[in-house]
Amino acid sequence: MATMTTTVTPVERAGFKFTRQILFALFFLAVGVWTLFGAQNVAGDVTTRLTFGFDLPDGSPAQWIIPTQAYMIAVALLYVVGGAVALIPNVPKRVKFIWLIINGVLLIPTVLIVAAAGNSTNVTVMLQVSVRLATPVVLGAIAGIWCERSGVVNIAIEGMMLAGACFGFVAMTLFAAGGMDTFTAQALGVLVSVLAGGMMSALHAWLSITFKTDQVVSGTVINILAIGLTSFVRREVLLSSEAGRETLRTINIPILSDIPVLGDVLFKGRPIFYAMFILMFVTHIVLFHTRWGLRTRAVGENPRAADSLGINVIRNRWINVIIGGLVAGLAGAWFSLETNGSFDDNMTSGRGFIALAAMIFGKFTPFGAFGGGLLFGFSDALGQRFQFLGVPVPNQFLQMVPYIITIIVLAGLVGRSVAPKADGVPYEKEGK
Repeated sequence: MATMTTTVTPVERAGFKFTRQILFALFFLAVGVWTLFGAQNVAGDVTTRLTFGFDLPDGSPAQWIIPTQAYMIAVALLYVVGGAVALIPNVPKRVKFIWLIINGVLLIPTVLIVAAAGNSTNVTVMLQVSVRLATPVVLGAIAGIWCERSGVVNIAIEGMMLAGACFGFVAMTLFAAGGMDTFTAQALGVLVSVLAGGMMSALHAWLSITFKTDQVVSGTVINILAIGLTSFVRREVLLSSEAGRETLRTINIPILSDIPVLGDVLFKGRPIFYAMFILMFVTHIVLFHTRWGLRTRAVGENPRAADSLGINVIRNRWINVIIGGLVAGLAGAWFSLETNGSFDDNMTSGRGFIALAAMIFGKFTPFGAFGGGLLFGFSDALGQRFQFLGVPVPNQFLQMVPYIITIIVLAGLVGRSVAPKADGVPYEKEGK
């Protein structure tokens, strides 16, 4: 019987293995050295003022004044030492991991403090913008979770969001033009957005579940269809009608909205923003604490076994894909009805694909997806803040920040994120 042999490289023979941990150790070493040299170009008396948007009991504004050069040197030393420790073989893995995590967390405030050197920046506003910008990403990730947990790959979230943004705004515009009051027109517009996403998802389910089309191909077709269809509708309807710029109203939660920082970030928002939190908790409860969720996860992991237990696999997948489409349509309404008060071609700007990255980052769980969405929302807000602070970087590069973060997260930070075993595998009942 023939035996298989594996090739061992000289590096592996010497006991060295290039791991993700070593990659990040080298990255932080490089960042530490770069920060240390960069600190020499900052005057010793330069400070960064971080404000928080509220006053202390003595009437003075809540703020934190940081000597920029000293901070950069301290963080640079932490990076260099942490990276070096992670490269030492005999150091316990837990120590290496904790130090690298600390370095990773410090990276966010460090970038903000260095960018605002000699200036001030409002931390509360930064957090507020980050959470707001995370809304469509988190909703899109939740939409993906409903589909993927039942075993259907859905890269059509972008198209579903775009359709929701377009048709919801068109409906609101036509209702308002017919004399309907703004609040009712907006509410119906949101409903139409949700239904538009559901219609797109029904098409995806029809192609990928009923006709067993390759699910990636089906999703790609829907994305292309959405781009062309929404562009046509915008040209034929919106450009020839009176399209207003009214957005959904801000709702302040009594008492909670008065809490410093937290109130501004979480309890002064608009309807779809609050819907994100509601759907996050509902999705978690349904998928992990109900019979329907147990059946959905069973269908996603082993549809053959689920079928043998009497679960209708096809129906389960259809329902979950449509639920995902409804949520994606709501995410689309965030762009046109809650934020911009208008619709432009391709206004979702790839957020549906970033939502898929957030879903993978979050290990296919709602709360994990929320963490991934916050990361991308912060990176987007950071790019905007750089423009506001006048950082000498071309705007095009600043607009690339969330997409660069997506690549970094998927390539290095996610680690092992295991999708359901039957994800992307069409199911056909035995005997057919």
